[in-house]
Amino acid sequence: MPVDDSSRSPRPPAATPSSPAPAVTAKPASEAVGDTEIGVKIKAGLKPGVSHTIKVDYLARVEGEGALTVIVRGGQVQDVQLRIFEPPRFFEAFLRGRDQAEVPDITARICGICPVAYQMSSVHALEQALGITISPVVRELRRLLYCGEWIESHGLHVYLLHAPDFLGLPDAVQLAKQHPEVVGRGLQLKKVGNEILRLLGGREVHPVNVRVGGFYKLPDKSTLQTLAERLRWAREAAIATARFCAGLPFPDYERDYQFVALHHPAEYPMCEGRVLASDGLDLAATDFETHFIEEHVPWSNALHCAQRLPDGTLRPYFVGPMARYNLSFAQLSPLTQQVARELHFDRQVKNPFQSIVVRALELVYACDEALRVVTEYEPSGPAFAEVPATALREGAADRVGMACTEAPRGLLYHRYAVRADGSISEAKIVPPTSQNQKTIEQDLRSFVAAQLHLPRPELVHRCEQVVRNYDPCISCATHFLTLSVHDLDAPAAVQP
Repeated sequence: MPVDDSSRSPRPPAATPSSPAPAVTAKPASEAVGDTEIGVKIKAGLKPGVSHTIKVDYLARVEGEGALTVIVRGGQVQDVQLRIFEPPRFFEAFLRGRDQAEVPDITARICGICPVAYQMSSVHALEQALGITISPVVRELRRLLYCGEWIESHGLHVYLLHAPDFLGLPDAVQLAKQHPEVVGRGLQLKKVGNEILRLLGGREVHPVNVRVGGFYKLPDKSTLQTLAERLRWAREAAIATARFCAGLPFPDYERDYQFVALHHPAEYPMCEGRVLASDGLDLAATDFETHFIEEHVPWSNALHCAQRLPDGTLRPYFVGPMARYNLSFAQLSPLTQQVARELHFDRQVKNPFQSIVVRALELVYACDEALRVVTEYEPSGPAFAEVPATALREGAADRVGMACTEAPRGLLYHRYAVRADGSISEAKIVPPTSQNQKTIEQDLRSFVAAQLHLPRPELVHRCEQVVRNYDPCISCATHFLTLSVHDLDAPAAVQP
């Protein structure tokens, strides 16, 4: 539902691909994160042979409420727990009994950062269940809507949540004070993504123009093409963002991950494709639950998802930008591949700290792809496809549909069973963060083990940075960090 273009803010000045990224000097984390900020007065590293618990009560610069506990005994990391204590929200339960037409609007409320992802997975699953085939025009516009979400989400993460980690700064406020032009570029990029959601989805957060079968209303050509100039600026700003991120200091850390993402032979994956893994697994979304299962762990309100191997063992896996990038680099646009080669990122990326560069390259792609859709758009046909008359018949068995799409943070699976009266009898949603939790804990276990010599404030900073590599979306909130440290072998009188 287009909004009058006159309400838009003035266009930011154009950037050029050859413009160098602003020089930004990183500070050591031990300088950037002071004792008073984390409530710790010990600057020495952990004492060898002594047991410790490092406990982060509130993770900062992530969306939602989570905490972290690392238990060290005898100089070895014994246990790691990424604790998500935000109360369960029961979306799957209260979708039951609602009409299938209500599902896209309800699932959009799951997340304020990536509502389009939840809408797209839900409509694709319901369309499969009901036998609906969407038009090529609707398919292209859905891709544009997803590009808008990738732009606003990646822009937020790169500049406001993740970049301060590499620059030795506690938060984006300090980054804005020292380098206002850097944060300003990030905010303008996010605004371009929001404009796409507003023009195509009806509003910037929780779009209301998406429905099963398509859209309630198609934009006219002139309205959509008002985005073109902004997207040209955004594409150049995204290139500058990638250059900026590639120049950040990265810890020397790599692992051989099991990457899992959608893959489409003709395009970089967003809404369609098969589920592909780095070990060769290749399956349709309808087989997702055969190979991936959720389990409850006592320290988290979020389920953990793992890959079930043929012998019955469970293997953690990695979803998100790095998985997409490593499995579908060849499907990136020529411009994005050119920028990647310039930055020496035309390779497999296995360092999770470099995920910020991969997100920036996906920003380049999303802006480039959005501009392609906008400039090629020719409205035709109806805004949506109707539910076939044969789909919902009295007395018929429930119709089941499954779909995966690529949220900014990774693979998002939905399954719905629809009764003959059109109501939902069962719903299942597997978000990206639940799929990454086991891998995050593995990263903490292996990375922190080599960092135990660091001063305590810097060690805590590193632990949080490992989590932020994945941009976990617990919900849509941030918290400041508080930390308590317990030396398990020390007398009770000296415990903090």
